[in-house]
Amino acid sequence: MDSDHDGAGGRVSAVSVVYELRDLPWNKAVKQTAIDKRPVAGPVEVGPLGLVGDTQVDRRHHGGPGKAVYAYADEDVAWWEAELDREIKPGLFGENLRTHGIDVTGAEIGERWSIGEDVVVEVTMPRTPCRTFAERMDERGWVRRFSVANRPGAYLKVLQTGAVSAGDEVRVLFRPEHGIVVGDFLTGADPARMGTLIDAFAALGLELDPAIRRVAQRAIRRG
Repeated sequence: MDSDHDGAGGRVSAVSVVYELRDLPWNKAVKQTAIDKRPVAGPVEVGPLGLVGDTQVDRRHHGGPGKAVYAYADEDVAWWEAELDREIKPGLFGENLRTHGIDVTGAEIGERWSIGEDVVVEVTMPRTPCRTFAERMDERGWVRRFSVANRPGAYLKVLQTGAVSAGDEVRVLFRPEHGIVVGDFLTGADPARMGTLIDAFAALGLELDPAIRRVAQRAIRRG
């Protein structure tokens, strides 16, 4: 399963971890956020819950093994910079990894990447925008705009730990070939395609992340 897929890949252009925790005065349940991430130099160790120096404050909605690392593509950043007429510095979207040359939105759920010498990750789901993200961006109608643009970035599960650095190669190791990609969710999950996703994971003997399974099952029930 983990043999080289087709040589497709790119590189890491920046690695970011939490700079400081920010207060959320409007949120009584979760009082702080770790969305303020900024780039760091040198290798950063990656464990089952993400990068050393990072943290997950709200593990119910933005954490856990299935959301250990958040990746966002330089190519999508360039689109947003033109759209918003402002610079999108690494970490501004709360991402841990900026990538270049690898199709993040077009990555299949369950696709596996190697990063650098040791790290192996699995694409689990897209990022869903929330009020915290909207407050950080300070752009009118941001949640809707981000969803409609359908450039969500991808959450990654860590299958093999190690270290990552800016400049590391990112290589596709495995693609499930079910055709259901990160970009298939924010604008409305198609029931038939969600059924295909669940069936494909069962046929391959793979574990579909519980969060994305719930999304798929809800879409199937609605269909």
